[in-house]
Amino acid sequence: MSTALIQLQAVTKVYGAGAVKLEALKGITLSINAGEFLAIMGPSGSGKSTAMNILGCLDTPSSGQYLFKGTHVEALSRDQRARLRRQYLGFVFQGFNLLSRTSAQENVELPLLYRGDNASARRLAATQALSSVGLAGWEAHTPAELSGGQQQRVAIARAIVTAPALVLADEPTGNLDTQRSHEIMGLLLALNRDQGITIVMVTHEPDMAAYAHRMIHFIDGGIAKDTINPHPVTAAPKASNTEDSS
Repeated sequence: MSTALIQLQAVTKVYGAGAVKLEALKGITLSINAGEFLAIMGPSGSGKSTAMNILGCLDTPSSGQYLFKGTHVEALSRDQRARLRRQYLGFVFQGFNLLSRTSAQENVELPLLYRGDNASARRLAATQALSSVGLAGWEAHTPAELSGGQQQRVAIARAIVTAPALVLADEPTGNLDTQRSHEIMGLLLALNRDQGITIVMVTHEPDMAAYAHRMIHFIDGGIAKDTINPHPVTAAPKASNTEDSS
């Protein structure tokens, strides 16, 4: 893990001006290597969500530099950032964000549809992604026919179907019980270990952050602590697609 995938250099983010000016980020400098599994933690208002939005090309810095694979993201147009997202990034959210009347297969195909892939390529890639998260045979089910843990696995399949370099996971276990949370973390761990996908995860749960190799703690718009986890969790309960009742 010696290649820098991401570099933030003196990144600030300021909202408003004058009396209502808010400095959400105060000169963040951070390097993330390809293949890392990183947990971002911090209290509400610490800047961690703003940092994730910038990393995900959903927002831009007020000043400073953001380099992704050597490209200055802060200098890209909106359309160029969108293309970068489609090509290199996958997203997993706390609330799953699945289309309610659409099958698991179709939900997973969606990023490929936006990218312009043909129907047969989309179908094959989505089927493989669902199988990789333990949902082979569940392709035709809608979110209403799936448990919370299964829905999050669909969301993870959607995030990885484009073979991204980076997956950004925002509280991915926040809506799940303890057992399903550990199963989802086991999936993320396997994606990082077996496929080499770089994972950056926001979480407020120390037992979920324990899976990460590195922990970044935000406080008041800055990085208060950047530590290597000496003993990351290396295994989790095996995911089940037949007894998942969360």
